[in-house]
This record gives sequence, C-alpha cells and structure tokens, in this order.
Amino acid sequence: MQIQYRHWNAAHGWRGANALREPAQLVLYFGSRQGLASGARYRELRGLYPDSHIVGCSTGGQIHGDDISDDEVVAVALRFAHTQVRVVNEVIESRETSRACGGRLARQVMAEDLAGLFVLSDGLSVNGSELLAGMTELLGPNLPVTGGLAGDGAQFEQTLVGADGEPLQNRVAAVGFYGNSFRFTHGCAGGWDVFGPRRKVTKSNGPVVEELDGSPPLDLYTRYLGEEEVAAMPGSGLAFPLRIHDESEPDRQIVRSVFAVDHSARTLTFAADIPEGCTAQLMRANFDSLAAGAGEAGRQARRALADEIAGDKLAILVSCTGRRKVMGQRTQDELDAVAAELGDDVTRIGFYSYGEIAPPVASGRCELHNQTMTITMIAEAAA
Repeated sequence: MQIQYRHWNAAHGWRGANALREPAQLVLYFGSRQGLASGARYRELRGLYPDSHIVGCSTGGQIHGDDISDDEVVAVALRFAHTQVRVVNEVIESRETSRACGGRLARQVMAEDLAGLFVLSDGLSVNGSELLAGMTELLGPNLPVTGGLAGDGAQFEQTLVGADGEPLQNRVAAVGFYGNSFRFTHGCAGGWDVFGPRRKVTKSNGPVVEELDGSPPLDLYTRYLGEEEVAAMPGSGLAFPLRIHDESEPDRQIVRSVFAVDHSARTLTFAADIPEGCTAQLMRANFDSLAAGAGEAGRQARRALADEIAGDKLAILVSCTGRRKVMGQRTQDELDAVAAELGDDVTRIGFYSYGEIAPPVASGRCELHNQTMTITMIAEAAA
C-alpha cells in the first residue's frame, strides 16, 4: 500500500508530497463544515484524482500527525497492491429510518471477500446505534466496522458527508475493502472518571431520556452543572457524558453524550438509544486519564497489526468533539499518547466527531461510542 498526504488552506491551496507511482483507488478527506460546504475542495480533489473514489466529511477539527487544525482540509490518497475498494452511500431521511439505511448500505457492500468497512455518517440526523444494527444484521457481528459521525465543531447546526460527490447533509457513506491481503485493525478507549451515584433510566424513548430515577434528566444536570451551563447545552453537556450499563450485558459499558435538549419537557436526547431499565452514571474529565485512554486505543490497534506488512501503514484517528472541548490546550496530550504507541512508521490522519464507531475489546461487537478515542489501522500484507 502507498500513501500520499495532502492538505489545503486558503493561503496556498493544495500541497502534498511523495507522489504515488500509480493512480490512487481511494482518497479520504476531512475539513470544517464551512471549508467543505461550497463543494470547491471536493471539485479540486476530483481534478487531482479523476479516477479515484473520494470520501470525506465535516468535523470538529482535523488531525494530521501531531497537529490539530480548524482552517485546513487534510486528505490521504491510497494505492493498494491487492485490495479492491467499493464506495456506496445512502440518504438518511430521519433518525427513525437509521436501521433501514444501515441495511441498504450493507446489501450494497456484501461479498464473501469483504474484509472491513469504514463508515462516515451525517452526525445530526442519525441514530448511530440503529444504523450499525442495520448493518450488522446482514454483515454479521464479526466483520470489523469502524468510522465516525461527521461534526460541526460546537455549533450542532449542519454536518456534511461526501461520497464520490460534493459533501451534503443527510448522507451516510461506506467504504468496503475486499481481499485476503487487506489488514484492518482497531482500538478504542475513553479514560473518563465516573462520579455521583448510579441512576436508573426509568423512562426513555429510543435516544430520548425522559426520567432518571423518576425525575427529569435535565434536573440532574442542572444540579451538577448549574443554570448557566445548562442554558448552553448541548455544547456544555459534552463535558459531562453518561456511562450506560446494562446488567443483562455485563461486558458492555458505553458512553453517551447529550445531543439535544428540550428545556420545556426537561428531557435529553443522546446520540443513540438508551434503554429503559439500564443504569446511568455521570462522568467528568481527568486529563491524564483521557490521554492514557487515547494511548490505550493506539496500543490495541498496533498490537493487532501483524508484522508481515508490505508498504505504508495508515492510522485513522476518530476522537470526540467533547474530548477536545474538555481538554482544551491539553488535547495535544492524547495525540502524543497515540503517537508513542503507533510509532513513527505510521501515517496518522483523522478528525473530531459527534460519534465514534469501533468494536470494543471486551465484547468485539461494533458499537457507536461518544467521548472515545478510536483508531483504525489500514495496511496490506506482503504477497
């Protein structure tokens, strides 16, 4: 596998190095919503790579190597020696149609030699857990699926996804990788501290939590955050996610961020379903633990990648917009922790998201995460 990195900014346009010896099969790109909305960046990439699949999304910040940028667009072009690539996309009409959308995508990529699936989804109009459920129902629980939900910084106004076309709202794209030579490993970890008592979700409707311990959930957040912070939700709520635990699945603990607030009903909407009867516990940041969690994600992904690799190696980092908001200037710490685990021989690119997709080590089942660092490693085995 060969990798070419490019980046764009308003001062110099597109720049890159290490030209590929043969045309790329796949180009991945990430940028701010404002930077991608006109479609100009896609059209420029199409001019540079006329025969390639081109897939990308809007973000809450772009990652390249050790750097985080808000005003650049970053991209990698990939040339595989033995792997085939297929790109599909679907319109997602509403959160209620997420499972059906996932099923439609899965039917388009299904094949005996499908080795892995990388998904980029609109970050606002989707129920992420239902989207993945629709995929895994057809593809099975053992196929590795990773990716993330597009972001819009702290604005929560509009997110964009592009798949061989200009980036648009309400889109989900999936990149399928095929063949025995393809290597697709992953890691994910959080690092948040829990505080306060566990509370039972006594009433919920899909992703909408209506009662915790019989009381409106916004009352709980008001008690801990104060009126000023609650008035700034959902943005301020990124710093205080919930850890969800279902006693019927003891190896499954997931983190959910507040996605929307109904101040009149005092309810909270999260990025994916929160079942009635499960327990929820507030979480808060510990900077050292968050950085250590990112390092653990890198360790998992690198450890799973065997040594018989031919050519370049790519790591796609998808971390949460909430982690960046909380860590502030110390966000660099999580990138440094990942770099220490992956090593200097791995190209790193990625973005800050509204939701992260990866199978956790404990269960091995693909999940939608919030407030988590996830890493996807892509490489090819030697012939």
